[in-house]
Amino acid sequence: MREPLALPGGDSLTFIGTATVLLRLGPFTVLTDPNFLHRGQWCYFGQGLFDRVARRDLAADVPVLTTAHAAHRLSRKGFRETVALETWASETLTDGDASITVTAVPARHAPRPLDRVLPPVMGSIWTYTAGPGAKPLRIYVSGDTVVHDELRQIHDRYPDVDLAIVHLGGTRVLGVLVTMDDRQGVALLEMLRPAHAVPVHFDDYANFTSPVSNFLQAVAARGTATAVRMLRRGESLPLSELH
Repeated sequence: MREPLALPGGDSLTFIGTATVLLRLGPFTVLTDPNFLHRGQWCYFGQGLFDRVARRDLAADVPVLTTAHAAHRLSRKGFRETVALETWASETLTDGDASITVTAVPARHAPRPLDRVLPPVMGSIWTYTAGPGAKPLRIYVSGDTVVHDELRQIHDRYPDVDLAIVHLGGTRVLGVLVTMDDRQGVALLEMLRPAHAVPVHFDDYANFTSPVSNFLQAVAARGTATAVRMLRRGESLPLSELH
């Protein structure tokens, strides 16, 4: 039997694998892109990657914030608290004095017109406030986007991102990039200028063509101001280290 994951006390980010991270923010526990497939397992790619393990094991009343396309499909699977977010729409959750606001931000799975035949994706900005007068912690999750001009609007609205969770991998469909490779990942950091970044979505699948080592080398070569933190599976980053 697999040992339970040891989590640190306090606010933290734990890398689960692929695009899945677990964030503990005060009273909130947040799971991104719950996908527990591994190399060699069957992948229902055309149906999205909220996989069968997540559908089976997550509570039906857990709030799920996602695209309208995914919210509709998950509702049909029995999830009762799906929230569809259009770009720039927000949803706020509260627990006592603490709050977390999730805002959908631009994302595109591929250059046009290929993006129209792939499932829609969204990026998100999370603003966590521990209580009245507390300094907000702002986290950007890129989602499976490629770099495009609309991403500049994120920095215009949120110039003070503390942490970016960056989906990489360099996945290609018919030779066209559908997730960021190392060069696009660096371009994103230079565009949004987050204080810190954690790369995810770079292993497990054979169609990932851009190893994370290339991204780390490119970050070093460009002298990017963002501090990049590399996490192994199961490793945690105490968010207190971001201050």
